[in-house]
Amino acid sequence: MPYIHLKTLSVKKLNTSLLAGALAFTALGLQAHPQDGGQPPPVKEASSPKASAYYHFALGHMYEELAGSYGNRSDYVNKAIENFRLAMKEDPSTGFLVEDIAELYRASGRLREAVEEAQDALKANPDDVNARRVLARIYTQQIGDSQSNHIDESMARKAIEQYKAITDKDPKDVDSLVMMGRLDRVLDNSVDAESAFKKALAVEPDNEDATTGLASVYSDRGDAKAASALLEKLAQLNPSPRALIALAANYEQMKEYGLAADAYKKALVIDPNRMELKAALAQDQAMGGLYDDALKTYKELAAANPQDSEPYARMAQIYEEQRKLDDARKMMDKARELDPNNIEIRYYEVRLLSDEGKTPEAIKALKDILDSTAKKTYDPAQKSSRARMLEELGNLYRKNDQVPQAVETFREIGTMDPEAAARTEAQVIETYRLAKDYVKANQEADAAAKKYPDERAIHAVKAELYSDVNKPDLAIAELKKMLNGKDDREVYLQMADVYQKARNFGEMAKMLDQAEKLATEKDDKINITFLRGAMYERQKKFDLAEKEFRKVLDEDPKNASAWNYLGYMLADQNVRLGEAQEDIQQALKLDPDNYAYLDSLGWVFYRLNKLDDAEQQLSHSIRLGPKDPTIHDHLGDVYFKQGKLKEAIAQWQSSLKEWDAGPPADVEPEEVAKVQKKLDGARVRLAQSQPPPK
Repeated sequence: MPYIHLKTLSVKKLNTSLLAGALAFTALGLQAHPQDGGQPPPVKEASSPKASAYYHFALGHMYEELAGSYGNRSDYVNKAIENFRLAMKEDPSTGFLVEDIAELYRASGRLREAVEEAQDALKANPDDVNARRVLARIYTQQIGDSQSNHIDESMARKAIEQYKAITDKDPKDVDSLVMMGRLDRVLDNSVDAESAFKKALAVEPDNEDATTGLASVYSDRGDAKAASALLEKLAQLNPSPRALIALAANYEQMKEYGLAADAYKKALVIDPNRMELKAALAQDQAMGGLYDDALKTYKELAAANPQDSEPYARMAQIYEEQRKLDDARKMMDKARELDPNNIEIRYYEVRLLSDEGKTPEAIKALKDILDSTAKKTYDPAQKSSRARMLEELGNLYRKNDQVPQAVETFREIGTMDPEAAARTEAQVIETYRLAKDYVKANQEADAAAKKYPDERAIHAVKAELYSDVNKPDLAIAELKKMLNGKDDREVYLQMADVYQKARNFGEMAKMLDQAEKLATEKDDKINITFLRGAMYERQKKFDLAEKEFRKVLDEDPKNASAWNYLGYMLADQNVRLGEAQEDIQQALKLDPDNYAYLDSLGWVFYRLNKLDDAEQQLSHSIRLGPKDPTIHDHLGDVYFKQGKLKEAIAQWQSSLKEWDAGPPADVEPEEVAKVQKKLDGARVRLAQSQPPPK
């Protein structure tokens, strides 16, 4: 349910002619601050209704200021209210004073009295629109507060009832229509909210409040395109910062971060001193992959406020995303220097340490954060944040082969938050599965399935477990339990992965087709195209595979995985090696420290007979991915061709060891047989090269 702060509900229009009249009375000697004992000097009331309204407005405004200066003294409050009411009686266009009257009652703690007075006025005259306006405003003031984020729905309904009566009497009261629309939106009455905003726009087609309100209704329904169309029109007619900010927020909902950034740029042209808009611009530039633009904007923010750590932390994240880890480290160190106790910055550094390959240091840094923020009890937001950090710590332990510590950490999440216990049980199973401890993994999976029979995460990890040990039928049976008509796309992709491991490419293709029918987001469609390309490559249908990968790159030229797959596929066939090298180098430009891409480049160099370059790339790759049997195999080939028989034998032995340590479903018998044959041949050649014993 959307929460509305009272300030966002306020729709106030000043009557400029009335204000001019009030200023005229002030010029005639009516002072805002009295000279004698806190009492204003007497002023003769004007004769005409308009002039009388001006007089009472000015007098009421003066008493309002006096009330504020003297702690809401009741006599000043009463006189302010009395004069505002007289002004509205003399001039119906002064309805905006309702807001002042309601605020005076609220500030002086007399809301019940205000309600009673308004209700008495309505009993005497049901057509007293201003009495209804006061009542509606007072009810609106009581619908909630920003601290508790609680909505008093009964008060909201009472306010809507009054606004409806007002707009029935005065269908052109745009302010009341907008308020009614906002309150209906608070109560999730989207149909009524839409109707109210549309009625307001029928009276004032360019009304900013009504336009943004109607756009919000469309956004709540998930119709971001309709919302954007309204906001784009508003931004063209009235390019105010407010309209442009609303447009940017809607683009963000649509994940159109480049368009959101453009909207913020236009807002900054109008109001260049609002640093929060520049920060929002930088964030959307980064989210949209416009890294150079984002870095430029963050540098401007850092220059404007050199003591602010935030721009440096954000730049570190961007450099990390670009795999420019040295630059990321410089920015992170600067952020830590400026704000060493900032939890968010310390948390960013954990991820950087992990990417730098400093897993033990990352574990220590994250443990320090968790220890320094430990409490006996946590509110929901703190609980969520802590669970996220504990989950990351568990993953770091898992990455560092510290299985008992990982299991203990995941279970700590369930102890802290029983509602997350099922999900953490799935993490425990996954930890044992990745450690190839299938006995414990099965024990945990069976126990969790009995305890949480409807938990999707348990079914998913059980399916992976069955798939690993070459039981695809059981894996598919588990995944079918997850089909619910809502989240089926991901389930079909998981089924496709099971069939891929089982080398059942016919069924894999069917699952990809099913997932594609349910894909609505661009990224999801690209991912399915990529998986189809990988499927064709596994079947050695290289022409079809290349077409799919080219489709991916047409939609996403920065898809490093597709560039690498294309290049490696060509290198493995020993064709178009120059093109293969360019493709893989493009992938490495996007992700410089990816061990799989480094292996691909090393393999191209091997095919080109650039053995020293191949050795350099493959050695680097093994340091980053020491458990990949294919890299060991490739480096063994390089060493063998260089005549380094002992080194080649060591690499092929490592390759066979890693094949043996992996999940049974991942083992490729043909590849294992090839490595074994090369190892046997190298051993024979090494024995033949040795001098006979004396």
